Amino acid sequence: MGLACASSAPSLGAVPGSDGEGEIQDVSVLENTVRAAAEKEFAPLTNRQRLLVGPLQPGLELRRCASPIKPVIGSTHMKDRVTVELRCTSPVAWHLYVPVRVIGTTTVAVAAHAIVTGSVLAAGDLRVEQHDLSELPPGFFDDPAIVVGLTAARPISGGAIITNQQLVPSKAVQRGQAVTLMADTGGMQVRMAGKALTDGLVNQRVKVQNLSSGKVVEGIARSAQVVEIIFQ
Repeated sequence: MGLACASSAPSLGAVPGSDGEGEIQDVSVLENTVRAAAEKEFAPLTNRQRLLVGPLQPGLELRRCASPIKPVIGSTHMKDRVTVELRCTSPVAWHLYVPVRVIGTTTVAVAAHAIVTGSVLAAGDLRVEQHDLSELPPGFFDDPAIVVGLTAARPISGGAIITNQQLVPSKAVQRGQAVTLMADTGGMQVRMAGKALTDGLVNQRVKVQNLSSGKVVEGIARSAQVVEIIFQ
């Protein structure tokens, strides 16, 4: 954003006066004027797009314009951005350049409340929000269904955007858990009761004990509570 004052009149700060000359221009009026002018320059926005106006300079103080503020579109007009010049002629002449751009948005999975380490996420732990793509961290999830069933690898504060760095796959089996041992012997599938001696994710090797023989063997966690024994 650029600002130029085309007059050597008094400063832009508030100066009491009966003619209203000392009043400060409402910034929201400037933003609305810019937005209305820019909307005419772009194709209709989808529900996944919005206009980003400015930002206007913090602490900006301009004399309130007594005449209608005139918006002028800059000569350089790109597909997704434009610069709008605002012109005021009285009581103090000034003009202001405000950039506007079209930004995309997307749905984002957000923590509905604080989540502690080790929690397996359920649908109630999540909510969906719409966020600007340019502001999102790497590894965000646009579909909360993908997150359900994963485990928090670290504490997640309420309202935080969920990312893949915060999560790990849930364990298929846990140490001490009763499991079903599955083995293929000569084309025949055999199932027997077992006990997990180590934790394991899906397709990870785990140690298990055959409760019938008491023998400790290695297998591969295939799904929740199911371990496949591979004979060498």
